[in-house]
Amino acid sequence: VQLVESGGGLVQPGGSLRLSCAASGFTFRNHWMYWVRQAPGKGFECVSHINSDGNTYYADSVKGRFTISRVNAKNTLYLQMNNLKPEDTALYYCARLNWGDWGQGTQVTVSS
Repeated sequence: VQLVESGGGLVQPGGSLRLSCAASGFTFRNHWMYWVRQAPGKGFECVSHINSDGNTYYADSVKGRFTISRVNAKNTLYLQMNNLKPEDTALYYCARLNWGDWGQGTQVTVSS
């Protein structure tokens, strides 16, 4: 199993980023997929998840600003992040949590 995130970077408050996660080694379309983040000095937070039917969940902290999606034909998970705030600064991981599979993470820094 391999999960490879990309798309992180430095962005000003109010800006946008789109994270991608390329998955391989399992039947992607059958699995719930998660975006989890860890801010400096803090614990892990489940930001969002999407099930195999496309139903979604968002943490209150990102609701209305972030959108999770998946393209099963490309084995790819996305996280569109709009109106970013400094408190969104974190290492963002793509994960197949139910199986304990995590990517290496991509850093998102929101700062002016």
